[in-house]
Amino acid sequence: MAGQEHSPGAGEGADVPEALRAALVRLAADVLADIEPARTPPSLVAVRRFAPRRRAAAGALPLWAALRDDPEFRARVGRAWVENHEAAGGAAAPTDGPVAALDDAVGAWLRHLPWEHLVPPSDPGADDGAAARRLEGAEREVARLRTELAAARDGERAARDELAGLQRELRRLRSDADRARSEARALAAAAEKDAERAAADLAAAADERALAAADLRAVAAERAAVRDEARTGQRLAETRVRLLLDTVVDAASGLRAELALPPVRDLPADLVAPPEVAPHPRPSSRGRSVDDPVLLDDLLRLPRAHLLVDGYNVSKTGWPHTTLVDQRRLLVDGMAALAAQTGAEVTCCFDGQPGLRPVAAVRGVRVLFTAGETADDLLRRLVAAEPAGRVLVVATSDREVVHDVEGAGAWAVPSATLVERLRRR
Repeated sequence: MAGQEHSPGAGEGADVPEALRAALVRLAADVLADIEPARTPPSLVAVRRFAPRRRAAAGALPLWAALRDDPEFRARVGRAWVENHEAAGGAAAPTDGPVAALDDAVGAWLRHLPWEHLVPPSDPGADDGAAARRLEGAEREVARLRTELAAARDGERAARDELAGLQRELRRLRSDADRARSEARALAAAAEKDAERAAADLAAAADERALAAADLRAVAAERAAVRDEARTGQRLAETRVRLLLDTVVDAASGLRAELALPPVRDLPADLVAPPEVAPHPRPSSRGRSVDDPVLLDDLLRLPRAHLLVDGYNVSKTGWPHTTLVDQRRLLVDGMAALAAQTGAEVTCCFDGQPGLRPVAAVRGVRVLFTAGETADDLLRRLVAAEPAGRVLVVATSDREVVHDVEGAGAWAVPSATLVERLRRR
């Protein structure tokens, strides 16, 4: 029956009329435009590039061959025919006329249904002419296909020869690749050993560099310390010389004032036969007791005099019942007033103790705290640093300190003398 399914290929061995074939090719050309490029049959890739108007005419043979030999493409075209008829009102709707009959034959052929009775009859004369033209065209197509077959066979032989050459080249390249991989593995192993040796050498060089840098820093620090010590020694020597010179000059001026020397009125020529003049002795402060505060004033008023105070020795003598902080404050304040009155340089030395708050600097008074030594040792070093001939007065009741500073040329006065002098200011 007309609606019964036939097995695939039923009725396809018969000659398909030209009109039905042309209708099928046109429908296939329209469907080809909607197929994704990745799912396009290989034989129709070139046809898909044609312009839509030329696709059915220029690609008729590939399209017909795909319809006949590619079931997937034929099924896709059949689904497109069914969708078109369902959109137009159903594929089972009755149709009239040759065009409708031809369209039904297209659908029947695509769905493997009997289609011969659906093809409209044609004029026998026209069919004979069309058959003759088709035969002539088929003969030309056969000749063209034979030519293409010969060319394809030649191409196949050339491709086979080229494939054989490529296979030989591939085997050679594989052999070279195996040899290169073996050499690369050997080179990688050697490079790894070289890298290990280089890393060890680098670590050793880094250690040597660190040692050299440490030695360089030590040498630089030692050099800086020596340079600082040399500069300090030079400055100390220059200061001592300058201070000694100023002391000598000021002492000469003070001696001139103390002796009340008159200005020079006689020239050497006038004194060839000087008259005898009885000497007039001047009183002086020499021979006074060190317990006399007036002697302390006389010493401190001498040019460039320097008073060095044993801090806690004096403060505990003057203010024994107060705290150390108050003792330092009272002593430093009194020494500032004494320095302002006499113009002498004043230095107070205190034993350094952990946790003690340093005394604020007072104008005219140098306050020193010991570090790693006693105030007695600091006093001895200060006296030793002064140039010979400068007036140095050390206020302390420590007998050992008194003995040492007097041996170095300094005056020593008891702590009580200084306290008494401070109390009568």
